[in-house]
Amino acid sequence: MKKKLVEGQDFYFNDHGYMVLTARYHLEKGTCCGNGCLHCPFDYKNVPEPRRSQLQEQLKNEEK
Repeated sequence: MKKKLVEGQDFYFNDHGYMVLTARYHLEKGTCCGNGCLHCPFDYKNVPEPRRSQLQEQLKNEEK
C-alpha cells in the first residue's frame, strides 16, 4: 500500500507550481532514483555522468 504524501513534509510546490519532493521523502524511499532531484540526500549516486558531477558542484557552490 502506498503512503499518502503530506504537503510540507514530503513535498512542496515551488514558485512555478511544480511539486518538489523533500529529502525526507527521498530518505523514506531509500535510494537515489537517478533523476537529479533537488533534495537528493544520496549524493546523486544513480545520476549518470556528466550530470552527476554538475549537480554535485552546484550543491557545493550553494553551500558556500
